[in-house]
Amino acid sequence: MTVHTDIQPARLSLIQASLLEWFAANARDLPWRRTRDPYAFLVSEVMLQQTQVDRVLPYYTRFLERFPTVHNLAAAPTAEVIRLWSGLGYNRRAVNLQRAAVVIVNELEGRFPDDPVALKKLPGIGSYTAGAISAFAYERDVAFLDTNMRRVISRVVFGSESVTESEALQAAEALVPLGHGWTWNQAQIEFGALHCTARRPACIVCPLRDACAAFPTMQATLGSKRSQVRKTIVPFENTTRYYRGRIVETLRGLPEHDQTGIALTELGSIVQEGFAQENIPWLRGIVEGLQRDGLAVIAEDPVPYDASAEAAGSGLRVRLP
Repeated sequence: MTVHTDIQPARLSLIQASLLEWFAANARDLPWRRTRDPYAFLVSEVMLQQTQVDRVLPYYTRFLERFPTVHNLAAAPTAEVIRLWSGLGYNRRAVNLQRAAVVIVNELEGRFPDDPVALKKLPGIGSYTAGAISAFAYERDVAFLDTNMRRVISRVVFGSESVTESEALQAAEALVPLGHGWTWNQAQIEFGALHCTARRPACIVCPLRDACAAFPTMQATLGSKRSQVRKTIVPFENTTRYYRGRIVETLRGLPEHDQTGIALTELGSIVQEGFAQENIPWLRGIVEGLQRDGLAVIAEDPVPYDASAEAAGSGLRVRLP
């Protein structure tokens, strides 16, 4: 496939005008669109990673009620942050969010950088989140890509989703209308989420179809994808991520001021049906991963135990940080 990243001026204007007009008529009223507080955008963007908007909304409100400023979040016990995140999933995000807050407070005197390059230096902040904070809090004309934005640009500009990240980003940079970075990037995200979706894009009534390179062949392309052989899917209940989630939920259920935690063997019997002694090394490996991610603390059990059990790792206790 030959990739052309140059967009003719007339087509560029048509794409920009059509998408901005669509956004003006279809934008959802989301709380993070009513602020320019970089901290609020940090919270919303981290929560929205791999999570639907409707699910994020109540968590976003509760989180900012409990931690209204970056200083509040930086000073909070990590265990409390993890508990408040309960049910949102991908618990590592909560720890990274607080780590970023600590750096902002302790090293940057509570001030957020406005440049994507500087923002990317914060813990857990990637290119997308750095660009989003820069565009949405400071209204800078920057380009960045999430899954929805990349899909829209790939289809509209190139007619295919097989373009590289650098090609898509180059096109994204060319598309940003001067002085409209906030609105344009919000429009792309919204359009990908509501209209130009992954499986059922509304091509027939698409406001961009006259400028979209994919429109002439879109239905055939989607039909071909649906006919492909299905991949073998591992049940979620058999994955490490599933058990990580169950472990963190169990630790959240311990008394808030409990610093002794729960015995590894007891934890195993709660999170896995039929848990046995031979499963302890497997469980310990998962818990050690949680500890590396800042989601758990492992300590030796103060109660004496058999040496053979120690070798297996059963003489350990686990708690939230």
